[in-house]
Amino acid sequence: MSDWSHKLLKWYEINKREMPWRGIGDPYKIWLSEVILQQTRVNQGWNYYNRFTEKYPTVTKLAAASEHDVLKLWQGLGYYSRARNMHHAAKEIATKHKGKFPADYESIRALKGVGDYTAAAISSIAYNLPYPVVDGNVLRVYSRVLGISTPIDSNEGKKKIWEAAGELLPDKNPGTYNQAIMELGSLCCTPKNPNCEECPIQAACYAFTHKLTDKLPIKTGKTKVRERYLNYVVITCGTKVLIRHRQGKDIWKGMYDFACIETEKAVSTEKLVKSKEWKELFATTKPVIEQVSEAYTHILSHQKLNANFIQIKISKPLKTVPEGCIWIEKKKIDKYALPRLIDNYISKYF
Repeated sequence: MSDWSHKLLKWYEINKREMPWRGIGDPYKIWLSEVILQQTRVNQGWNYYNRFTEKYPTVTKLAAASEHDVLKLWQGLGYYSRARNMHHAAKEIATKHKGKFPADYESIRALKGVGDYTAAAISSIAYNLPYPVVDGNVLRVYSRVLGISTPIDSNEGKKKIWEAAGELLPDKNPGTYNQAIMELGSLCCTPKNPNCEECPIQAACYAFTHKLTDKLPIKTGKTKVRERYLNYVVITCGTKVLIRHRQGKDIWKGMYDFACIETEKAVSTEKLVKSKEWKELFATTKPVIEQVSEAYTHILSHQKLNANFIQIKISKPLKTVPEGCIWIEKKKIDKYALPRLIDNYISKYF
């Protein structure tokens, strides 16, 4: 083990943050924490982890749950494919592996939604297997420490750092080392204004020595963001409201929102009511517009959603409801799994 690896592990022992998933050997709970933290900050993910482990303390309990209940518990975390994949993988473990979490890298990697990073984290932390963990923090740390100028968001850059991480991984306690290098990226080697003075491996860092901490790592550029315009039609009839169960390959699969008319650009309500979609929706009843919300903006990883909500009152139910839509009691809407955008609207207007 290199001298700076010793310093890193010593620093980690003193400075590591206490988290409910640290210091445990349960691969299921390690997996759960890694899935939650893939696109979520620690302080936000902590409560979700506690709620999941309380309701689903074992992988077989998670496998036995309905997808809706899993999505409802996940509500607010975003990137809902994580929850669906995790639920699918739990069922796979319950059937294919007889409820026992697999103990080798290849079997873990084969689970739905599990990539190289997550498989390496579970393998090294739960089973002490020698697989390097390479997440965004690790890419940044090694790019600076080793002076790697290949863009870290390119396949070549990721491969180069993964190979270096494998060579530097110690034979003893690889899981602890993996957690230490990730923690260093979170606490010291941050994207902007890294705290080099507190870094235990400062002397070995190429970027620090050559005054390049503000230049490394290098990225090729941001992914193009698609802009969408969602005109939600919130239809109420007496005590009931019409909601839509989202299916297909679009965002929020398996969750609920409202009937929606999507347009290529922002349109006024006056123009929307003249559209073909509006006329087809209300062909058999006369809608009364009660309220039009302010504009909402919701940012996803590759999409910017521009939404507004038009609250409609009708005196009798629609003869034909749009595909995927159902009538429910308005007061029971919080029982359904809702994307944050929809939940924010409901919290203010319902």
